[in-house]
Amino acid sequence: MTDLLLLPGDGIGPEVIEQVRRVAGRLTNDLVLDERDFGGKSFDLHGAPLTDEALATAKASKAVLMGAVGGPQWADAPRDKRPEAGLLGLRTGMQVFANLRPALCFQPLADASSLKREVIEGLDFMIVRELTGGVYFGQPRFIEDLPDGSQRAVDTQVYTTAEIERVARVAFELARGRRNKVHSAEKSNVMETGLLWRRVVTALHQREYPDVELEHILADNAAMQIVKNPKQFDVMVTDNLFGDVLSDISAQLTGSMGMLPSAALGAPGMPGLYEPIHGSAPDIAGQGIANPLAAILSFEMALRWSLGRAEVADRLYAAVQRALENGARTPDLGGKLTTHQMGDAVLAEL
Repeated sequence: MTDLLLLPGDGIGPEVIEQVRRVAGRLTNDLVLDERDFGGKSFDLHGAPLTDEALATAKASKAVLMGAVGGPQWADAPRDKRPEAGLLGLRTGMQVFANLRPALCFQPLADASSLKREVIEGLDFMIVRELTGGVYFGQPRFIEDLPDGSQRAVDTQVYTTAEIERVARVAFELARGRRNKVHSAEKSNVMETGLLWRRVVTALHQREYPDVELEHILADNAAMQIVKNPKQFDVMVTDNLFGDVLSDISAQLTGSMGMLPSAALGAPGMPGLYEPIHGSAPDIAGQGIANPLAAILSFEMALRWSLGRAEVADRLYAAVQRALENGARTPDLGGKLTTHQMGDAVLAEL
């Protein structure tokens, strides 16, 4: 059985995933790795961004780690053949519905943020994003021609009680192991799905998690508060669209999107999907300057959450911390190290 399936993807994906391979080889000698084409590369070679065989392998693995997908060369591909369609298909096929996106500031990088040190230093909160519902998956969705020659586009936001409950339960359970506070972000003032979201989260809280502090917050206010006073948050649960936006805002607070990992989890016993939150960055692909730490830390999350190797995960996290303390920096952090050299820095600390 494959322990970890690697899906390098497109752009800088293969560059950062290669550093994960190096780290995995240093940390363990019994981890079974496998690899498949994914995204635009898979479309070019196999005619689909996610082949049936790749999905079957993912579902049969203990964990999946992907790089990134997409690029301008696939902009004119049919929507269901674009690299991003492969990503959505992977999330749906693996039934991973809770996306864990940490926003944390490593002490040596407190001055790398665009915010003041006193605002960002010590930052550590988690966004739990619902991943398989909402407007990205709702039907109907279409673009139609109108009689006057213009067009009309429709996307549909849909959520059920069960979808909201299961992701909120993940947030409450996480909070119990942290600082015991959950913010639930939605737009209940203008959206029916937001109103249902608030009702379902409130009922679940009263029924099963009265010991956890719960605060409701409108998503636009959440965006403002994240850049005003981010350390007020512990765990934030939100829908697919708002989670996409708010987690990217949170990531940039830390100085670089190249620093932050993510995990997507489903039901207990199902494989988890792990990925750096940055994109394929086609503007720097092939230059060897991408920051591999988000991918390496995604591997750290996989060790912890899906592979049952918490002690090994602790070693890896500490190695990344020490590398940063010793001044290791890629260009996104104001340094000059290449992708490979940043990998060397982490390996040296291991």
